[in-house]
Amino acid sequence: MNLRKQFVGGIFVGSYLLGFSPASVSMAQSTDARGKEAMTLDFRGTDFVHRWLKDGQNEFTPRSDPDLSTWRDMITVNVHESVANGDQLAELANRILSNYQRRGKILRTDSKPRIADRPAEHLIVAALGDPNFLEAAFARCVLVNGVGFVTAYSHRVYGQAAGPAMSEWLKTNGGPVERALMEWGKLPSPASLKRLPKTSNRRHRITNPARRHEATHCTTFSQHM
Repeated sequence: MNLRKQFVGGIFVGSYLLGFSPASVSMAQSTDARGKEAMTLDFRGTDFVHRWLKDGQNEFTPRSDPDLSTWRDMITVNVHESVANGDQLAELANRILSNYQRRGKILRTDSKPRIADRPAEHLIVAALGDPNFLEAAFARCVLVNGVGFVTAYSHRVYGQAAGPAMSEWLKTNGGPVERALMEWGKLPSPASLKRLPKTSNRRHRITNPARRHEATHCTTFSQHM
């Protein structure tokens, strides 16, 4: 068995969750490398600049990582205006889970229970494979101002023998990334994302896994969790 298959089949399920501290996340306005004003997200001390927008999908990469065909770290914010309550959010999370299951290995799922003033939130963490890279995807499903958001942090390792490097990255970064994502209380509003300029050109890349949610419904998540 090669390293890639060995990694995808036996990757850490929960050990990376130990030994981390909260990370700071904030939102600001900045200017990207093209000289245009762009929304910038500060995630764990790194500025992620808005690079691309289409059909509710917003992509952010670090200032040092502007090429969307070779990115290594990305935050994707997908806005689902048809998702407006806990049941619909759970259905969306289940569709994402099903697609992740078809394309890789589920490492962890979790939910924040529903409380009086907030519906449940859902987390899916997966390792996704491709002939040229491995990708760790952390997807948080949440309602923001009554609108469904899927906010995903993704990290890629390129090359045929990406397994060991990805495994080491998850040991060091998996827990902090998950916690920062789930504690992020300053997500951009739907209105602020709508105001961003639409992008008509970009270099081709494989679709971010958080958009792969058009699969058969399964029953892992519920609004009552």
